[in-house]
Amino acid sequence: MTEGTSSRATLIASDGGVSRRMALKVMLAAGVAPSVLGAESPARLQAKPGVGPAGTVSDPDLRNPVVPWSRTLSQEALRTLQVLCDLILPADERLPAASDLGAHDFIDEWVSAPYPAQQQDRQIILTGLSWLDAAATHRFGTTFHAAAADQQHELLDTIASGPAADPADEPGVAFFARVRDLTATAVWTTPEGMADLGYAGNVPLPRWDPPPEAVLRHLGLKA
Repeated sequence: MTEGTSSRATLIASDGGVSRRMALKVMLAAGVAPSVLGAESPARLQAKPGVGPAGTVSDPDLRNPVVPWSRTLSQEALRTLQVLCDLILPADERLPAASDLGAHDFIDEWVSAPYPAQQQDRQIILTGLSWLDAAATHRFGTTFHAAAADQQHELLDTIASGPAADPADEPGVAFFARVRDLTATAVWTTPEGMADLGYAGNVPLPRWDPPPEAVLRHLGLKA
């Protein structure tokens, strides 16, 4: 694990100004984030009839990005999550810290969604946040976000690699694994993150060069 405010509202840069909430809806509707959604099918991610936002598969009004669900994490939980996200992906020469790209807000938005997979993640996140503060208090006499940096790293080292040596730490292991994945998703779906990946998106190109002949021959596509 590496060491190392306002969040940004935009998740994906486009001419249409796609917001983080709008992108979340599209992800849920299209099932385009398998690393986040796991084995859930798009059908299972739809809200029940009459529940959830317009713009899902059953109501494809993606031009009206109104999301009616409320954010559910407390300010104290968001403070802890903000610290944790920055410990997972701190600022470096290429990218700002995860919280500066709104990773903790993205996770709050994600676990607030009224879908089965997101509600399951909500339970993991809430349980893990409670576990993290309880473990920090037991070890260091303070909450996680108020602990010293070396204490925070010491605690995370017990849950970052899994499986846990102590069964009592299993909630922390599941929590850290989920937060790590969601933090990475949040960061690399921002304009800054996509630029870091070299992802240009759906933009016109002045020319297109085919793969080099050596690559085509390696793939058996050219003699």
